[in-house]
Amino acid sequence: MTILHDIDPVALQLPIWPHGIHWYGIMYLLGFAAAFLLGRQRIRAGTFAGIDENRFGDLLFNGMLGVVIGGRIGYVLFYGWSDFVSDPLFLLRINEGGMSFHGGLLGVMAAVVIWSVQSKKHVFDTLDFLAPLVPPGLMFGRIGNYIGGELWGRYTGKDWGIIFPRAEADLYGQSANQLRVLHESGLLERYARYPSQLVQAALEGLLLFLILFWYSRKPRPRYAVSGLFALGYGVFRFLVEFIRQPDADIGYVIWNWLTMGQLLSLPMIALGIFLLVLSRRQKEPKA
Repeated sequence: MTILHDIDPVALQLPIWPHGIHWYGIMYLLGFAAAFLLGRQRIRAGTFAGIDENRFGDLLFNGMLGVVIGGRIGYVLFYGWSDFVSDPLFLLRINEGGMSFHGGLLGVMAAVVIWSVQSKKHVFDTLDFLAPLVPPGLMFGRIGNYIGGELWGRYTGKDWGIIFPRAEADLYGQSANQLRVLHESGLLERYARYPSQLVQAALEGLLLFLILFWYSRKPRPRYAVSGLFALGYGVFRFLVEFIRQPDADIGYVIWNWLTMGQLLSLPMIALGIFLLVLSRRQKEPKA
């Protein structure tokens, strides 16, 4: 069974804003809201000693800036460098090209370092606290990717999958009615792709959150929760890349199968293993 992707990425049209409110932006808001609610719950449970809800609000705001700024800069550096060289203003057009998780992660880490120094907290105590708050945002973000019909998967080669008209040069631009007629006649089955965005939402978002939430219920040694997050995300992202379509302007980086997403995930896997080993050398769990 194939499904024709026919979702309007604009959730709400506004007369005062020609671009409207996009589902992707709403997903970002839901991700930040989830992080706020979960973080406040953890603060009240005494998970992060010496920090009240006001200080957590400052941390979350800094993290939001880090996600947006780092995510965009990361996308330009990793995936859109040629576009940026030809047009530097491409950096500011976030509706073209999107965001990079790895860049957003670096942006959050920079924000965490600044906040931790100001608050006289160990950087990894802050990261261990924040790690379980991140996967819900990843889940909502990937759902936003699916709604927007972007970052699609590879062809299934079967009679099932999702047909993304934006992914096909000979389909893009046809009217919705024309696409429905073609789909109902069975002429679009060869375009069926894996819904890699939803697979990422399930693995990098929901499953990783459940693992981290369960693991962090009890006091853990410093570096442990951050290490588990880095390892889990790196492994899940590496695996999903096997069904996700490589970026058209990059393709496979080496060996005719390794993608940029997999290449960027390898340091995260290595970092996660290193942090987990380092956590085993801590004398006792944090209070």
